[in-house]
Amino acid sequence: MAASSLTISPRKLRSDLYSYSFQNVANTPLVISVIASLIERTMARNERIAKNCKCALTKDFKSRVFDCHETPDMTIQSYLERIFRYTKAGPSVYVLAYVYIDRFCHANPGFRINARNVHRLLITTIMVASKYVEDMNYRNSYFARVGGLTTNELNNLELEFLFMMGFKLHVNVSVFESYCCHLEREVSIGGGYHIERTLRCAEEIKSRQNEERRCNQIARIML
Repeated sequence: MAASSLTISPRKLRSDLYSYSFQNVANTPLVISVIASLIERTMARNERIAKNCKCALTKDFKSRVFDCHETPDMTIQSYLERIFRYTKAGPSVYVLAYVYIDRFCHANPGFRINARNVHRLLITTIMVASKYVEDMNYRNSYFARVGGLTTNELNNLELEFLFMMGFKLHVNVSVFESYCCHLEREVSIGGGYHIERTLRCAEEIKSRQNEERRCNQIARIML
């Protein structure tokens, strides 16, 4: 698989993620490759379980809303790279989407990630995470085009996802960092990898931007 065959060195991972700039988004964040590898591994495990136990298949009717009629001919890595290329969502969005996927699976134990539902689940969680983290976002219609869906399809997926999650979207810094540590362990052989605490960086950027806006408003009033 594309994600699993990618070699990520400790130095490159640190350099890419610790020096990541929200203004310089030419290169795909390495965290995307890590998440793609984890999801592909989960799919492979679910496939093995499904072969041995038919009851392991997704049986919850509501969860099957994410199933597509035809399996997309695109790897998870390529799909995530496409989303990043056209949305320019920062690394924190992908980590948050991974948190949402984990919560969704725990909240809906009958759901199993597989080739038929993973793409729709990814575009939905990334769009929701982007709305939660980013100050400015594209419309649902744009995310739909990027993800290969119609606007109505993505609107319905978002609504179903929110209700099936119980609208539990808040992720505090400690929970976010625990998932970062989990991702670090997954790519670590003997330790030493560090994934950027991008949520905190994003919060700091937002704080500076809000402060600049307030200063500009005060300056205009005083003129």
